[in-house]
Amino acid sequence: MEGQKGKKSLVVGLIVGIIVLAILALIAAAATGAITLGGLSAKDAAVKAEKFINTELLGGQGDAIIKVVGEEGGLYKLEVSYQGQKIDSYMTKDGKFFFPSVYDMASTTAPAAADSPAAAAAEAPKNDKPIVELFVMSYCPYGTQIEKGIIPVVQALGNKIDFKLKFVDYTMHGDKENQENLREYCIDQGQNNKLLGYLSCFLKSGDSTACLKSTGVDEAKVQTCMDSTAKTEQITGTDFSVHQADNQKYGVQGSPTLVINGTTVQSARDSASLLKTICGAFSSAPSECDQKLSTASPSAGFGEGTDSSATDASCE
Repeated sequence: MEGQKGKKSLVVGLIVGIIVLAILALIAAAATGAITLGGLSAKDAAVKAEKFINTELLGGQGDAIIKVVGEEGGLYKLEVSYQGQKIDSYMTKDGKFFFPSVYDMASTTAPAAADSPAAAAAEAPKNDKPIVELFVMSYCPYGTQIEKGIIPVVQALGNKIDFKLKFVDYTMHGDKENQENLREYCIDQGQNNKLLGYLSCFLKSGDSTACLKSTGVDEAKVQTCMDSTAKTEQITGTDFSVHQADNQKYGVQGSPTLVINGTTVQSARDSASLLKTICGAFSSAPSECDQKLSTASPSAGFGEGTDSSATDASCE
């Protein structure tokens, strides 16, 4: 499905730079024997690359299809097809090195490093009532982490912001994630005043049944909405298209993705940092922005713990 990012962006999404990736690929290949020395025909190169990508890079969960489409600079040029996306990659003819992409040394413009000023996170434009959109996968440990951090912020700011919980347009944690995404979407649609209470409970225990009961959610209405939405949106497999248009609009590439006033921004996941980030998007910050919230980063996954090590990891 076009618009799926993160995991399905495959080799390009494995990302950090060609040199690092080539080294990682070589180490993995040496350890597993997935790629060996020796001249390879175009057909054998495609077979080797397909095995390596699906088994090693995608942890045995991939179904990428590879074909050799030509040669460039003494390398086989490969077309990697995965879940609707096609990506050009390269392999040495002896099968020793696999490159997700190649940097053109003749180019006068070098790619920006991940921590360079050119790659710095954008600052959200200011608004009288900031629109805060958080894209997650309901079972992504890093999505649950930022949700635990942002709930106190949303409660503190109340109606001073327009908060919207949204979902990445693909799932990675089985059908239970599709179902939970639908459940939370439907609570938000029909019983929005119950959403934060339900989320607070679910993020602690992961027990949706108990949390529906303890927060007084009308389960029958939620189930009707879930059934209708699943049918209307044709939610199957790993596709979760409820917020697909917004995923494409903002270029969402994983869980979590935070969008404020239409701009994707970065923030630490503790409540104090999230409050500061969101309050920076007000035209004039209200007094609620002066509240002191926790500076401890919530633990990833379900539970009530904290994590002393900051992370920007995501489910891609």
